[in-house]
Amino acid sequence: MAERENPNIKIAVRGLNVYYGSFHALKDISMDICRGEITALIGPSGCGKSTFLKTLNRMNDLVGNARVTGSIRLDGYEILGDIDVVALRRRVGMVFQKPNPFPMSIYDNVAFGPRIHGIKNKAVLDDIVEESLRLAALWDEVRDRLHRSALGISGGQQQRLCIARALATQPEVLLMDEPTSALDPVSTMKIEELCCRLKKRYTIVMVTHNMQQARRISDKTAFFLMGDLVEYGATRKIFSKPQDERTERYISGRFG
Repeated sequence: MAERENPNIKIAVRGLNVYYGSFHALKDISMDICRGEITALIGPSGCGKSTFLKTLNRMNDLVGNARVTGSIRLDGYEILGDIDVVALRRRVGMVFQKPNPFPMSIYDNVAFGPRIHGIKNKAVLDDIVEESLRLAALWDEVRDRLHRSALGISGGQQQRLCIARALATQPEVLLMDEPTSALDPVSTMKIEELCCRLKKRYTIVMVTHNMQQARRISDKTAFFLMGDLVEYGATRKIFSKPQDERTERYISGRFG
């Protein structure tokens, strides 16, 4: 039986530790991620942000020497135990740093996940593809070339396609690992605007090195440093009145 959390909490993390062999990558992390919000993870390279993100849908299972202890509860259900990891990743989708469309058509990219999960009916797939592309603010740009290669569209469009592909399996949480770092300013703005719309339907956790981006679009911000969670709270407070001197030094550009 699941232990029911505060209804506003989508993911509850308690005492989380991650090791890669003898390296202690995350150290006793505890935090609550609220539903319907964008949570930004900030900190210098190698501080544990991406490791934390990947732990939320068990992507670290793919690393041979990784060991995870502690607790992560999704809507009260423990995800670090003996569970169906495929089902978990359907609920908790991932968008990576660089656009990584499959070498197939735009349509087949979006339909890939639903097909894996057993949906074969063409009319149903058509509806899923259209809805997912609309949610990703891409439908109007590609509706006339759905059956052309996804590799032929721009980088910004490819990233929105990857978001549509993640949305096609109807996740509850969307994890984003620096989704705009490889994009130009116009494409970055489109992704940011998209995220602000999507949080009405999804809980979003985003790694970013862009302090202004975190400030613009996130509701809460977590500052990681050398595997520790230094500070976590409302974004406006983190950026206007941080409680830890290390946070203030990082967001002001004095290190990192």
